[in-house]
Amino acid sequence: MNALDSLKSVGFDLANLRDGTVVSRSPIDGAVLGYLVANDRAGYDQTVDQAVAAFQQWRRVPAPRRGELVRLFGEAVRRHKPALAELITLEVGKITSEAAGEVQEVIDICDFAVGLSRQLYGLTIASERPGHHMQERWHPLGPVGIITAFNFPMAVWSWNAALALICGNSVLWKPSEKTPMTARALAALLDDVIRTFPEAPAQLSSVLQGGREVGEWLATDARLPLVSATGSTRMGRDVAVKVAGRFGRSLLELGGNNAMIVAPTAHEDLAVRAITFAAAGTAGQRCTTARRLYIHSSRYETIVARLKRAYATLPVGDPRAAGTLVGPLIDVAAFDGMQAALEGARRAGGHVHGGERVDIAGLAGHYVRPALVELPAPCEISDRETFAPILYIFRYDRIEDAINGNNAVMQGLSSSLITRDLMESELFLSAEGSDCGIANINIGPSGAEIGGAFGGEKETGGGRESGSDAWKAYMRRQTQTVNYSGTLPLAQGVKFDVE
Repeated sequence: MNALDSLKSVGFDLANLRDGTVVSRSPIDGAVLGYLVANDRAGYDQTVDQAVAAFQQWRRVPAPRRGELVRLFGEAVRRHKPALAELITLEVGKITSEAAGEVQEVIDICDFAVGLSRQLYGLTIASERPGHHMQERWHPLGPVGIITAFNFPMAVWSWNAALALICGNSVLWKPSEKTPMTARALAALLDDVIRTFPEAPAQLSSVLQGGREVGEWLATDARLPLVSATGSTRMGRDVAVKVAGRFGRSLLELGGNNAMIVAPTAHEDLAVRAITFAAAGTAGQRCTTARRLYIHSSRYETIVARLKRAYATLPVGDPRAAGTLVGPLIDVAAFDGMQAALEGARRAGGHVHGGERVDIAGLAGHYVRPALVELPAPCEISDRETFAPILYIFRYDRIEDAINGNNAVMQGLSSSLITRDLMESELFLSAEGSDCGIANINIGPSGAEIGGAFGGEKETGGGRESGSDAWKAYMRRQTQTVNYSGTLPLAQGVKFDVE
């Protein structure tokens, strides 16, 4: 039995998805997985109206009961983990362990959200007026629009949706047009749970298939108080302007041009493994992928030599095959972008190792050898994010110079330092250190856990998703004052006597 067959129980069957204009193609071999119907404007408006009505009902359900719905959904994902992972591999090209890891993220955030549903805490505040007390309460916000990218087609939606649901909101999901099937399958599981949950309205969760125009509808729709968007800086800038224009909220997770620093005291084996996974894992298609590497001059030749050996032997190929560590790029545009960046690096004086196309027998996908690029100094190409496995390498002599290099780009998502020097690590983590939303010591910049808030600064957008207190983005804060006395003293000693 094929693992995907388990999803037939919730109405998802690739064999029956043969109508529509939204095409799903596998980057493994270019094969068409299926077709889905795109939403037109009339269908979109009807779906949003239904989401508004669902929110008005769902917000009345106690938060712990809302958490129970998310718990049941997490259990459903657990039962269908192999099928969901296989679908991610087919539609995104992730190797099997990374695909399974993404599904595990969905499960983990559901577990986190269930506990959080009993911890949506406000504050009590001392009042200066006798016979008064003040408090802050957090209330459900409204329908939440969620726009996701292809590279984490399930996990990023779940970071948003699990929290939005326990906070009392309905959700509308616009997935990447490159990964419509993973969205369809995961949504089918949630719909199945919603159908059997007495308090849950039918349109609590919706999927909106289509291209850029659907994202624009979400951004300009005043019925949606929050739009969470993951993708390119260009896309995020457009969304932010449109949402701000109607005084809505946007939660943005955009570009990353993440740096690693290897200090003189670095553990060499740890450093090489951390660099290789962070730079070549997921074929370089993570927003937290390591794209720039600063190596201390005393360790440069040794570390670079080991990286060249590791890169030359990385198993590139069919992500379904045992032992493969690097699968295909998502499409031809990604391949062309990588080759253009490497050519630009050569013109800037870079020495390129790898980066060439790898032919895989019987597969027409875009497979490449991950690239190392030794550059004499940062340049326009290395300052720009290319969503492919390219690692630009620089020397440094002073830790302050390496930190300045880390901070010199316009993106500010993730960063890391490999060191056994306590003073260096504390400097890197201080206010004078990394300016990124994520700063790691002795691990790479990728592979974040769901317990911490995820997001970055500058052109990364400033949003925070997943753990910590990211739930507050999905709620509205209300300051409340209660007068339980029989008089009316005014704040700040104001006198306003009325006969």
